Amino acid sequence: MKYKSFKESRVTITQLMLPSHSNFSGKIHGGFILNLMDQIAFTCASKHSRCYCVTASVNKVDFLNPIGVGELITLKASVNYTGTTSMVIGVRVESENITTGVKKHCNSSYFTMVAKDANGNNVSVPGLILETEQGVRRFARSIQRKAEASSRGNRFDPSKFIISEHLERLKGENVMLNLEEN
Repeated sequence: MKYKSFKESRVTITQLMLPSHSNFSGKIHGGFILNLMDQIAFTCASKHSRCYCVTASVNKVDFLNPIGVGELITLKASVNYTGTTSMVIGVRVESENITTGVKKHCNSSYFTMVAKDANGNNVSVPGLILETEQGVRRFARSIQRKAEASSRGNRFDPSKFIISEHLERLKGENVMLNLEEN
């Protein structure tokens, strides 16, 4: 199997934010930003794998700073992790006020993308050459996120959920229990 450096697949795009991208408060719609993030993750994954790729999951999207009409946004994507048929693409979004030059980090997220052949079957992807400490950190962090996601999914599986183990966690929350008797 072939291996590639993250440098061979990284992608950067910059776009001016227009009034048509905004919500009623004059800020850019989060959904519009997510769409751009998905597009750049697709582009990066497809460039790495040389295959059509689909989004399997998106890990944690926090909107850190609003983006205004008239600002430039720059999205940067790179491959952080490669599995057999999947890749984790790190996406960073920054905005820039074109009159002041002030830049803001607006969002970072991780897209798991799966490579597909012409028939829609999963295909193997090239591995990743790790050349820096940052590359090793990103790869290891992706392994950890994958393990945590699996654990999270299993812990709340309806067939394995034990309510008594979780009732204490509800104390102090904005919730009222009115459970039906079984």
